[in-house]
Amino acid sequence: MGQIMEMQQSGSELTVEEPSIQQFLTFSLQQELFGLTILPIKEIIEYDQVTTVPMVPAYVRGVINLRGNVVPVIDLPVRFGWSSSPVSKRTCIVIVEVASDEERFDIGVVIDNVSEVLEIPTQDIGSAPSFGARVRTDFIAGMAKVNDAFIVLLNIDRVLAVDELSQLGGMGQKTDVLSE
Repeated sequence: MGQIMEMQQSGSELTVEEPSIQQFLTFSLQQELFGLTILPIKEIIEYDQVTTVPMVPAYVRGVINLRGNVVPVIDLPVRFGWSSSPVSKRTCIVIVEVASDEERFDIGVVIDNVSEVLEIPTQDIGSAPSFGARVRTDFIAGMAKVNDAFIVLLNIDRVLAVDELSQLGGMGQKTDVLSE
C-alpha cells in the first residue's frame, strides 16, 4: 500500500521522509476497534441489499450494484474467522480500491459501524503483535495507541490478498443487467 511521503532536497541529496501523521478510518467490529488507512478508501455507503452469489468463499457476503459496477462485498468478521455480525442501522460498507497485478478492483467491506477519521502520529504506531490477537497477525499492519486505547490497524492488502481476489475477479465487471 503506497504512502504519501515528503521529499526534501538537502544540498545534492534527495531524501524521502515518512509522514509524521497518518490518517485512519476507525470502525468497530464486534466491540473491537480497528483502523484502515484512508488512502484506498473510495467511499462509505449505507448497508443495503446484497445479492448472494453461489460457489464463493464463505466470507463473500455477495455483490452490490454500485453505479453500474458489480462490486463484491466481503464480510470482514467472517474473513477473520469470526461469526457474521448482525445487520443494524449502523452497519455500512466501506468501498476500497485494491490492486491485483495491473488491475484495480473495488471491493466492499462490511463493518458494524464507522467511528471517525483519526490522525495518528507515526510514533504512536507500534508493530503487529506476534500473539494474542483475535485476527491473523499478517492482517495487522500495526497497533496504535490513542487515548489509552489500542486500535488494530489493518493491512487491507493482506486482508484482501491478491491470490484470493483472483477468485473474485469475474465479479468486478460492469453490467447493464442490474439497476441502481
